[in-house]
Amino acid sequence: MPGPFVTPVHGDLELPRKVDVVVIGGGIIGCSAALELVDQGLKVALCEKGGIAHEQSSRNWGWVRITRRDPREIPLMAEALRIWPTLAERTGRDLGYERAGIAFVCRTAKAFAEHERWLEHIKDYQFDSKMLSAEEFAAMTPGMQMPIEGALFTSADGRAEPQKAAPAIAEAARDRGAHILTECAVRGIETKAGAVCGVVTERGEIACDQVLLAGGAWSSLFARNAGLRLPQLKVKNSVIRTKPLDGGPEHAIWSDGFSIRKRQDGGYTIADGFRNIVDIVPDSFRYMREFLPALGAEWKSLLLRFGGRFYDEARIPNKWSLTEASPFEYNRVLDPKPSFSMQDEALANLRKAFPVFEKAEIAQRWAGAIDVTPDAVPVISGIEDIPGFHIATGFSGHGFGIGPAAGRLAADLVSGRSPLVDPHAFRFSRFTDGSKIEIISGF
Repeated sequence: MPGPFVTPVHGDLELPRKVDVVVIGGGIIGCSAALELVDQGLKVALCEKGGIAHEQSSRNWGWVRITRRDPREIPLMAEALRIWPTLAERTGRDLGYERAGIAFVCRTAKAFAEHERWLEHIKDYQFDSKMLSAEEFAAMTPGMQMPIEGALFTSADGRAEPQKAAPAIAEAARDRGAHILTECAVRGIETKAGAVCGVVTERGEIACDQVLLAGGAWSSLFARNAGLRLPQLKVKNSVIRTKPLDGGPEHAIWSDGFSIRKRQDGGYTIADGFRNIVDIVPDSFRYMREFLPALGAEWKSLLLRFGGRFYDEARIPNKWSLTEASPFEYNRVLDPKPSFSMQDEALANLRKAFPVFEKAEIAQRWAGAIDVTPDAVPVISGIEDIPGFHIATGFSGHGFGIGPAAGRLAADLVSGRSPLVDPHAFRFSRFTDGSKIEIISGF
């Protein structure tokens, strides 16, 4: 199943012999970190096993939101909302960014009260986030036929085009001197006296003092070969792209039956607003202990499935030599088949709520694999056991909007600068230092 049409980024032909930092992964986190690092004066090589943003960074909903964030992410997302408006000028390219607002619809009085409680987490930030009555929301959303109690709306939230954003950031990093290497899988890191001294890629070695792993759904496997236990699983979400449609809402909307986001071309991105598919794979058992709290908290929204993906992943080796081809060279793009039934149900729910979408024509369908941690909060952290090795992964479906700020925070940790925000909540060691794994909805 072909994924979205991503703005092409043609990788450099020459492999640098030595840089200061190698970034592994060409999604929005890795590209943002590369841009920040090169702007800090460091020599950078970004290595991507496939193409820039060919996996989840181009397959997400395109939301740039602080609304209903986990409280631990709010300081970082507040910085992201300040960065996004600057990126078009900074990169010299169109990312499709627009501050159009995002609404979370409340169908019941209980949901309204829960969303209202979330506002306590954002009261110290200068963003216009507020509860709207059903009448107020209907007035700003013409054509809605859905009975609701109200909505949580943040005008500072916005949208951008996932197929454009990471490529624009990657090209801007290259403009400043970064090496952008596509179809160049990193097989592993090399160490000297226990510290990073380089990486081995499928095209040769690159000497470096620092490595940032931003491999999305592949990070856990890469870390395992380096001797690290990184609890992370994959969740599948399916998306519809429509042809341009007049008369739909300008702001993005989440409901328990659908979510929508207007696209730059006038079409819409549509997905199920609540449910995701979780394939049972060998890692499900490997990390079962860490993920049990999440399963208990989110079981209503997770559709567990046993099928061919279990055997596909069982055949992927957990260890390999740096002199042999790695699994990443045989899996250039993770391109899961979408759930047509979930997509069609979401579209049907949307059409009931907004009859204008009866005229919507489907232009494309795709799915993406979301990298999820046990507490749904990312890892943005140095690794104490391997000096010079850093990880930025596990964004749990929240990575696109927070990406530019997460990239800056990761870059700060790599370069030793004062971090953009307190990184304590994102430390890798929380999974081993006895900390309680908590799922915090913010309500």
